[in-house]
Amino acid sequence: MSASQPHRKQIRYYEGVPHLHELTFSTYRRIPLLTNDPWRRILAKELNAACEAEQYGLVAFVFMPEHVHLLVLPQHDLPRVSQLLGRTKRQTSIEIKEILVKHRSPLLKRLTVRERPDRTCFRFWQEGPGFDRDLYSPKAIEASINYIHRNPVQRGLCRRAIDWKWSSARYYVEGVEDPDLPRLTKLDPTWFRQFGIVMKFP
Repeated sequence: MSASQPHRKQIRYYEGVPHLHELTFSTYRRIPLLTNDPWRRILAKELNAACEAEQYGLVAFVFMPEHVHLLVLPQHDLPRVSQLLGRTKRQTSIEIKEILVKHRSPLLKRLTVRERPDRTCFRFWQEGPGFDRDLYSPKAIEASINYIHRNPVQRGLCRRAIDWKWSSARYYVEGVEDPDLPRLTKLDPTWFRQFGIVMKFP
């Protein structure tokens, strides 16, 4: 790795049965806001920062135009999913709003919501916690990773999962570490193999 490349987190391996969270959250009114690379890089950066601050490992992810799927592994005994998502979403929203204000974008008005007569609020993300489920078994984890990576293919955004830049599929299949993407924590493949599972992605 050259000195010009950003630091990549050392990949950690976990034994036993990890307790993972599959998380999904959407842009405001599912407007396709995550369609340009600069904004997706902001999201990747803030997701990195949130995972570091809240002590989560990112196992798999995909950024879709109007929603995000994450598979995360808490690295402490008191996981705080709401803090992880809140930090990621809040900081991403702040940075993107600054860009819209700077460029006087008409999108700023579309994303400014009147909460009451004397108060407005900028919303990049849909309100609410989104979707969250816990995963314990190897097969459930395998299915979740495959589902996350196949999202762009099922939507017709690419032919193969590895063709979609904004997901972890290429890392799993080819070992590619893209500095534009969030840092990943990879589960021990031998843990899957003892259950007869070989991770394969299209």
